[in-house]
Order: sequence, then C-alpha cells, then structure tokens
Amino acid sequence: MSFSIQGSGSNQSSTDSSGEGEDQDESSSSPNQVALIVKDTTVEEVLSSFREKWQKELQISPRKKLVASPARKEIEDDHEIKAKTYFLNGVEMEKNGKLYEAIQFYRRAVQLVPDIESRIDNVPRNKPLQEHIPEDENSDKEEYNESDDEDEDEEIKDGELQQRIQKKFSKMSAICSPKQEQKTTHISILPMEMILYILRWVVSCDLDLRSLEMFSMVCRGFYLCARDPEVWRLACLRVWGLNCGNSPYNFLSWRQMFVERTRLHFNGCYIGKTTYLRHGENSFQDQFYRPWHLVAYYRYLRFFPEGIVLVLTSSEEPAQCVGQMKHRNARSPILRGYYRLKDDKVILVVQRQDNKTSQGYKKSKRRADLREMAEQTFHMELQIKSTNKKRHVQLVWTHYSVFTRTLKGDESTCNFDLVNNRFPPFWFSRVKSYTSESESPLQ
Repeated sequence: MSFSIQGSGSNQSSTDSSGEGEDQDESSSSPNQVALIVKDTTVEEVLSSFREKWQKELQISPRKKLVASPARKEIEDDHEIKAKTYFLNGVEMEKNGKLYEAIQFYRRAVQLVPDIESRIDNVPRNKPLQEHIPEDENSDKEEYNESDDEDEDEEIKDGELQQRIQKKFSKMSAICSPKQEQKTTHISILPMEMILYILRWVVSCDLDLRSLEMFSMVCRGFYLCARDPEVWRLACLRVWGLNCGNSPYNFLSWRQMFVERTRLHFNGCYIGKTTYLRHGENSFQDQFYRPWHLVAYYRYLRFFPEGIVLVLTSSEEPAQCVGQMKHRNARSPILRGYYRLKDDKVILVVQRQDNKTSQGYKKSKRRADLREMAEQTFHMELQIKSTNKKRHVQLVWTHYSVFTRTLKGDESTCNFDLVNNRFPPFWFSRVKSYTSESESPLQ
C-alpha cells in the first residue's frame, strides 16, 4: 500500500512537478508575448488614429478652401485689375511723351502684380479693350457713341462733318484705338506725319484717289488723315499743273476742286466700241444670196497724270487688251503720245512710223527692197462729259485728223467726218491691276 501510495504520490508529485514546470515555462514565455501583443496593439491604434485624422482632414480641408478662397480670389482680382489699369495708363503716358508719369504708373503696377506685363499680353483678343480702360476714358467713349447716333440722324455736308470730327479728335490721345486688344503693334502708335507719308504712297504718282477714299471710311482718325489738304493740293497740281493756281478758286477746298472740276480718270481705260456692216461676195452656186458681216473693233485710251497717253486699236476684247496698257513703256502695236487738258476738252497728239516695203525690180540686185518711211501723226480732240451717277466717264469726239509725211517729202492731211456709228464715244472702265502697285509716292 505504501508503495502504491508512494507511487501515486510520486506520480502526483511528478505531475505536480510537471505542472509546475509548465507553469514555469508559461511564466517564462508570457513577458515576450505580452510585449509583442502590446506592440501590435499600439501600432494598430496609431495607424487607426492616423487614418481617422487623415479622413477628418480630407473632409474638413475642402470646406476650409471653399470658405477661404473667395475672399483671397477677390483680393487678387482687385490687385490685377488695378495693376492693369496702372500699366495701361503708363502706356498712354508714354505715347503722349510723359515719361516720368509713365514710370510712376509702371512701378505701381509691378508692385501689385510683378508679372503684369505678361498677363496683359495674354489677354484674349476677343475681349474688348474697354475692360482695361479707366472709367474716365469709358465715359468719354460713351459720349462719343451718343453723338454718333445724332450725327447719323442728321444730314450734314462734308465740311461740317470734318469740323465735328476735328472737335472730337482733339479730345483723343491718338488718331484711332483698336476695337479689340492687339498683341502686335497697332497703326495708332505711328505719328501723324508717318501716316500722311504712307498715304502719299497709297495715292502714288498715278493718283489712286479711290483707295484714299476707301481708307477714309475706316474710322474718324483715318477720315481726317484722308482729308489732309496737302495731299489733295499735290493731286490737283499733278492734274492741272500751273493752271491749278495757288489756291482752289471758286471751290471751298482742294478736294472739292479735284472732285468737281473737269478732269480725266487714271485708274482705268476709256474704251470705245465701233461696229459696222460689210457686205460679202455672192456665191457662184447661189446668185440670189448675198452675205454680210458684222465687224466690231475697239479703241482704247489710257491716260497718265504727267501727260502721256497710250492708244490702241484692236479687234480683241477688253479683257485681253487692258493688261498690255498697264505700263508707260508699252510695246507695239500700242502707240504712245501726249495730251493736254484744256477746260472740258482734251487734245491728243500721237505719232506712228510705219515701214512700207515694196518689191523692186528683180534685175537690180543692189536694190532688192525699196523701203519707204511713212510718218503719221494723229490729232484728236475729245470732250469730257459726266452722267447723273458718275463724273468724267465719257469722251465725245469733236475733231479727228491724220497728217502723213513720206520719205520723199510728200505731205497730206485727212480730216474725218465724225459720224456717230463710226466714231462712238469712249466710256471709262476701271482696271484693278493698274493700282495694285505703287512705283513712287505722290510728290
């Protein structure tokens, strides 16, 4: 019994000892496990807290931006508008020659927005310029617009219109202003003297006054430039020379004298078409049938301001002939002569030299060809007339004769009867290619 008890006791003791060992093992391993568990829990808590804070910041930050950005944006917009106003004022002062005031405006603009110059250059072109102009200038432009409506309602003469525009022009700093913002240099930057010199090239030595009138239809400033009396005085001197006088007698201005006084057009040709019937020969098969032909040919006259005239007679259509008369030094068969303007009549003198060849006797080898020089001089006198719609567009025949002189000294003069169907009047037709280029300015 004792053995068994001891055995059991031993077993119990062994079991107890083993249990204590396990407890010792557990007790020995528990601190490490606790440390790991605590460490894991702390990391997870930190991560979770970070996530919660991050999510809260994401939820709160847009609201803060929405609340704070409008006020800040308004301040920035106000600064940019003021800076643009200062900068544009500086540009105007620089145009007017007030450099010191311009520098002050530039400094104020740069203090508000350092890159204001680049921002002004990047303004879209479709935005009107009035957004960047001070209120004073806008009020002036509104007054101009109201007065424009009054001017359109009233019928006024050219002289009165010019006086009214000059009064408004005195309030403006430049001859014109761009309707939309420009990135390149605008023509309003140029001084008045330079624009007038450009207009002399526009008119040119060929007196293209039609282009000058189209230039005046752009704006008020261009209208005043196109009404410069010196340009019109030079045009009158080029047309009438010494007969023009020192002042536009019987006329209010040089322009009125050029428009209303009888003269010629130089930007086209005067064309006259002649048609007549010519009977043909009967056919040997049909003796009762007699054919006839309708013959048509054209006469062309091209005048130049310095007194040169080009004459051409051809059966070709005007579209094929007018291009040959563009330059003064035209080739054959175009004849070159001179004209003189006297009151409402123009007198032309055109000379031609023909080589007439006649076959000599074949027996004479030294004189195989006998050449005779025939010199012909055409004298023409035409009257300038106007119609109800256009001025100086018709030339009517009043005299025509041909003087012929041969090499042998024989002379003859032939005077023509000016029948209407054989000598119809000339009608002016403008040719665009004549004024497409300018060789020299108006002088």
